[in-house]
Amino acid sequence: MLWKTLALGGIIIATASSAAQPLSFVRDIQPILTKAGCNAGVCHAKAITGQRGFRLSVLGFEPEEDYEAIVKQGKGRRVFPPAPEESLLITKGAAIVPHTGGKKIEPGSGNYQTLIRWIAEGMPYEQKNEPKLAQITVEPTRVILKPKATQQLKVTARYSDGSSRDVTSLALFETNDTTVAAATGGGLVNTFDQPGNVAVMVRFGGKVSVCSVSIPFGAPVASLPPVKNFIDQHIFANLKQIGIPPSPICDDSTFLRRVSLDIGGRLPTMEETIAFLADKAPGKRDRAIEALVNSPDYADYFANKWTALLKNQRAEAADITANFAFHAWMRDNLLANTPYDQIVRQILASTGTIVSNPPVAWYKRVKEPTTQVEDVAQLFLGVRMQCAQCHHHPFERWTQGEYFHMAAFFSQIGRKPTAIAGEDLIFHKRGIAQTEHRKTHVMLKPAGLGEPPLDIAPDDDPRLALADWMARKNNPFFAKALVNRYWKHFFKRGLIEPEDDLRDTNPPTNPELLDALARHFLDSRFDLKSLVRVITQSHSYQLSSVTNEHNVADRQAFSHYYPKRLTAEVLLDSIDAVTASKTDFADLPPGTRAISLPDNSYTRSSPFLKVFGRPDNTSVCECERTSSASLAQSLHLMNAADMKAKLAAVNGRAAQLTQSGLSEPKRIREIYLVTFSREPTAEEVRIAETHLLKPRTEATGRLLDSQRAKRDGYEDLLWALINTKEFLFNH
Repeated sequence: MLWKTLALGGIIIATASSAAQPLSFVRDIQPILTKAGCNAGVCHAKAITGQRGFRLSVLGFEPEEDYEAIVKQGKGRRVFPPAPEESLLITKGAAIVPHTGGKKIEPGSGNYQTLIRWIAEGMPYEQKNEPKLAQITVEPTRVILKPKATQQLKVTARYSDGSSRDVTSLALFETNDTTVAAATGGGLVNTFDQPGNVAVMVRFGGKVSVCSVSIPFGAPVASLPPVKNFIDQHIFANLKQIGIPPSPICDDSTFLRRVSLDIGGRLPTMEETIAFLADKAPGKRDRAIEALVNSPDYADYFANKWTALLKNQRAEAADITANFAFHAWMRDNLLANTPYDQIVRQILASTGTIVSNPPVAWYKRVKEPTTQVEDVAQLFLGVRMQCAQCHHHPFERWTQGEYFHMAAFFSQIGRKPTAIAGEDLIFHKRGIAQTEHRKTHVMLKPAGLGEPPLDIAPDDDPRLALADWMARKNNPFFAKALVNRYWKHFFKRGLIEPEDDLRDTNPPTNPELLDALARHFLDSRFDLKSLVRVITQSHSYQLSSVTNEHNVADRQAFSHYYPKRLTAEVLLDSIDAVTASKTDFADLPPGTRAISLPDNSYTRSSPFLKVFGRPDNTSVCECERTSSASLAQSLHLMNAADMKAKLAAVNGRAAQLTQSGLSEPKRIREIYLVTFSREPTAEEVRIAETHLLKPRTEATGRLLDSQRAKRDGYEDLLWALINTKEFLFNH
């Protein structure tokens, strides 16, 4: 017998029906609970206890457990078949009785009536031979909309028996860039006045689909800069399609400063700037790039980046040897341009002691198989697996099973203490590589993401099999994760953002460009320097940061260079270069630059590095590094004791200029060349000269002698320029 519900005098009763399809928990009820947010992490899917003793699985990925919790737990009091409308599931959800989570279901709505009918029908878990949900599709899959326009999406669920149904009202919608567009609960997409590309993620029944939305600005793109390489082809084609005219190519001064900071982590010297500006031969920008990628500065700067991500952290004094060795190893490999896949292989499959094999230091920091698989997936594959340890990933296809298949690669790592305190010998234990599934307790063999399990001989190290899979040409993650990470380094934002969250539901803003970059990286056999060259040689990278009226709102199409704040280490080194002073670090030779620091311990002893956000090397996420401005940073630059000391250093820039025999304009020119890598304008020279010639007095009111007054003037000028946005940003 089938049932329908009728409202008679305010009382809802169940009556026989020959038209309604029998309901099931899996097909009909679970989607309602998910849509209402009942099984969200902040509600009844909260870890361990749920909410007030009622716990559901995250986003309904474990329907059997949820059915048990609703129908059988709590002595069955959550459902009341004799009077379905009085069931606690109904009265709480509709806020008829007090509910901490508020009203989740509107009384009398279709979902409300479906819940009541399901209880009246006897609360079946599934119907006999019920088809399984195979996939969902969203229509349209790609659409071009004007700013401040709307588009209704339609979501169709397709089942194993070939049937389908419209589930738009039950699906969940979310955009990956809320500054470009937003989606309502009913699937209505609303675009704003910012042009760009945005993805609308659609979820239903554990399946996901994506609608890609483009919002063109619609401005005429009359001319484009010359195409230098394939990067320009894809960037400029996209700009033309969405109607955003790019900024022109930047001038030589801006380029040299930008590329020196991005590749070498330092300002160009005054001599380098003068020579570069005087060079009129074609190809000088490419030559400058070549000199930088082959310099020790490049190795220092990128070793600083990678050792932070690889958690080169000093937890105790005994760690110093391991940290120095690992940092030196990474720097040497970057300088020698060891292929990226080989660097990763040496880290993942490292054995022995740190003294004999420095990459072993990674296993000193990352000891648990769960942490190893999560760090490797996020750092080298751009996949965030943390959620899948406990439940199906809410925004991706990764299951708990796939998580533990990956963890099995690290199941045969052995450790033995050595004669050196705190240092272990890392070795392959030999044996069957497998890991127990936390929920099913089934032993799982190693398998790459989306790949079948591997049969690995007991004598073979499974970590080598993992490295082999990662370096395969058809691996969909490894190359893309790296090129996206480097793209963000040079362009401030990744083609996929965040840079380590590659998934179907977070597509790139320029898919064709990401594919082309990954192909280039693969074809070059994982050549990191080649990747740096092709990015920085592109005219897309060399565009001016000065916007025009059409691209001022662009934040993802790369129509202009996006200025970015100098990182803590680069800023400290740059201030040292401008003031001609040095920062001393414990246990390191005098003159060691901040970008060459081997681990995080120097952050604790340096107020400057701490306030400007140098990471503590505890996470594989680049988000650990603070890049946003703060009041503490402004106050430090303006008034901190170390800043005053640098400006007033005995042999510093101000003292040198005071003693210099150069004319005033030439001394001012030197300051601008070392600070901004450009010539000062006539107005800047006039203002600076006027300030330098002002009489100065002591606190007592007595006039300073000319030499002391002039030195104070230079200190003031250096201080003023260091506190400008032009200095603090790479632009």
